[in-house]
Amino acid sequence: MRALPSPLPGMLILEPVVHGDERGFFQETFRADLMDELGVRETWVQDNHSRSGRGVLRGMHFSVGAGQAKLVRCARGAILDVAVDVRRGSPTHGQWTSVVLDDVDHRQVYLPVGFAHGFVVTSETADVVYRCSSYYDPAVERGFAYDDPDVGIEWPDIPLVLSARDTSAPRLADIAAELPFTYSG
Repeated sequence: MRALPSPLPGMLILEPVVHGDERGFFQETFRADLMDELGVRETWVQDNHSRSGRGVLRGMHFSVGAGQAKLVRCARGAILDVAVDVRRGSPTHGQWTSVVLDDVDHRQVYLPVGFAHGFVVTSETADVVYRCSSYYDPAVERGFAYDDPDVGIEWPDIPLVLSARDTSAPRLADIAAELPFTYSG
């Protein structure tokens, strides 16, 4: 596994070694010693798996309190995965980047504490699997508008399917002062 360049400091795009032949493929999706070498030193406590249809958009989500790091991959189908730096004092605060995660290249994204995360399904169906560094707790779940004009995320031009929570989320500027995340360089 190797880390590819990311425009947001702290975020990693991970490219695995995939062994394939006429029978299919094999890959390691997580190996603690390799992750440690790449700077991913989280203690993972929860794995999640979501299945969604084309156009389903989930985001932009994060947890306050101790925060939550994520290790995200798309096990089936394809998604456009989006990260936004929400760390105060970061040179890339409020900036976003996107990565295609799919079942062809098998890339993963590591998002440390202080990043908002979202994705949209671009295939007919997608299974998204992600590890979390803290347990799900609705009391610390937060988010901001997927279409916040100040952030300017460029989502694919397909019909989007959103939850009520995501359609009514505030703008990042309206909650930025309340966020506990700071950039440590």
